[in-house]
Amino acid sequence: MPSHHEQELNELKQKLLTMASHANAAVANAIKALVERNDGLARDVKAKDDLLDDLEMEVDELAVQLLSKAPLASDLRLIIVAMKICHDLERVGDEATAIAKRAIELNQEPQLKPYVDIPRMAAMALEMLNDALDAFVNRAPDKARAVVPRDKEVDVLNKQLHRELASFMVEQPNTISRCLNLMVISKRLERIADHATNIAEEVVYLYEAKDIRHIGKNPNA
Repeated sequence: MPSHHEQELNELKQKLLTMASHANAAVANAIKALVERNDGLARDVKAKDDLLDDLEMEVDELAVQLLSKAPLASDLRLIIVAMKICHDLERVGDEATAIAKRAIELNQEPQLKPYVDIPRMAAMALEMLNDALDAFVNRAPDKARAVVPRDKEVDVLNKQLHRELASFMVEQPNTISRCLNLMVISKRLERIADHATNIAEEVVYLYEAKDIRHIGKNPNA
């Protein structure tokens, strides 16, 4: 039978997975609200943002309780990483809420063009997020490492879409408000990929005790 301490650690992990499920659903539904022009679904995403905020506070409270018990080094890393992952998941929820707000605005006007790149970016970002969390659950730092370079693919799509939308605004000034909203959505998806990357890096730190956050980055770039 697991000790009380082990039960609390398991509870911490479970709360994170619950947060992950809510965050994933929020992003998926926000994009679905955009593609299907469904204001009701977008409003539902906004209304449920409080769930992630509440879970974040619960995770933080439990983590502080666990930290006060002078845990072993391995458990200490788990608790600290859990708090960081928790923050990233809450931010993913915020990004989803922002996307939902922009979707409602876009739904008031004729659709600018078929949505192809944005759903593709969303799928890539969510796959990164799911893989990072799967690596956390299954103690798979190699899988977490594989998530990190995929962030560049989302960055490329974001820049590509921004260039395309900028051309639209120049050639058709009446599309400016729609283009700006789509630019914001694209940027929010790029940030979701960033949060997935953060989680993957924390998973590597948790299981390998190695900080890979700035490896390979040129400080003079």
